Amino acid sequence: MSCTVAIPSSPVFSPSRRPLCCKAASASASPESLSIAVSSPAPAPAAGSPLRPFTLRAHLREEALPSPQPVTASATSVPAGSVLKRRRPAPLLVPVGSGAAAAAAIAAVESDPRNEVEEEGEEFAVYCRRGKGRRRVEMEDRHVAKVALGGDPKVAFFGVFDGHGGKSAAEFAAENMPKFMAEEMSKVDGSDSSEIEQAVKRCYLKTDHEFLQRGESGGACCVTALRQKGDLVVSNAGDCRAVLSRSGKAEELTSDHRASREDEKERIENLGGFVVNCRGTWRVQGSLAVSRGIGDAHLKQWVVSDPDTTTLLVDPHCEFLILASDGLWDKVGNQEAVDIARPLCISNDKLSRMSACRKLVETAVSRGSTDDVSVVIIQLQQLSS
Repeated sequence: MSCTVAIPSSPVFSPSRRPLCCKAASASASPESLSIAVSSPAPAPAAGSPLRPFTLRAHLREEALPSPQPVTASATSVPAGSVLKRRRPAPLLVPVGSGAAAAAAIAAVESDPRNEVEEEGEEFAVYCRRGKGRRRVEMEDRHVAKVALGGDPKVAFFGVFDGHGGKSAAEFAAENMPKFMAEEMSKVDGSDSSEIEQAVKRCYLKTDHEFLQRGESGGACCVTALRQKGDLVVSNAGDCRAVLSRSGKAEELTSDHRASREDEKERIENLGGFVVNCRGTWRVQGSLAVSRGIGDAHLKQWVVSDPDTTTLLVDPHCEFLILASDGLWDKVGNQEAVDIARPLCISNDKLSRMSACRKLVETAVSRGSTDDVSVVIIQLQQLSS
């Protein structure tokens, strides 16, 4: 058996004799000003060398390819010795006085008289306060307290409207629902409770329709109380709530229309919609947490304005009624609200009723409520007399 000995200078182990040499045009030149030169090819290996076939192939490739041209400093527009720099972006011009304008806008919002509202009458008191939430810019709650509705001293209309996505829907409802209610009540027999409930429903639907015709965004939850002689007709659409104090015991007269309710989920799904849990909160189409209300045009197929209505015969055990937005009920329970307000409302004094409203709002705020909070307390003892 033959044995081959490798010699260190043999072409098999020696490095290529055809190096590529890069010479800089100058020691301080930038990378763009380098000149590249290819050294002349080394002599072909002698016949019989192991590298002979590879050398012939390399020569054939070099003949097929065009000879490389050296890159010099003149081939570019950058002069020799210069260094390319990243272009600096245009400066950001901040208008002078923009900080003052922003401060003025914030001051205007803070000084809005609707941020804190008080209203009182012979049988009611209202207190509303704007929340301090991170994204809350303006007061979105509205209320209405209309005594002698339609000129009839035995008819009164009260309501709380909690706006979302802006104040437009709540503001429209508070301004127009009393007028629509008076129109509908003039068409029915005041002694027929079923007709009155239908009149209330038509009032809600008309308010919703008229607001949608304006083409404005946003929506509002509602809770209303219609005093009709000795009866009290309570309705709601959304998560505003009405709670009655009956001999000191809390009685919830409405049920919150939230997307988490099983019957509301079923209704929405039967209409082709869906309800999903987004970070612990059930939402219609992944957007709105309430399932009924005024407005919300983009969800109108599922978020309807049909109210739930209850008719209550007021008797001597019915002391007062609390209408409030969810800013209160998210932090204060029904019985607790009655316990807070009752010592101040039992005396049937206007100042005491207002103090009760303020105390309820302050309790919710002290427990961390950042939502708008609106409370209406209606004294019912005069109705039973």
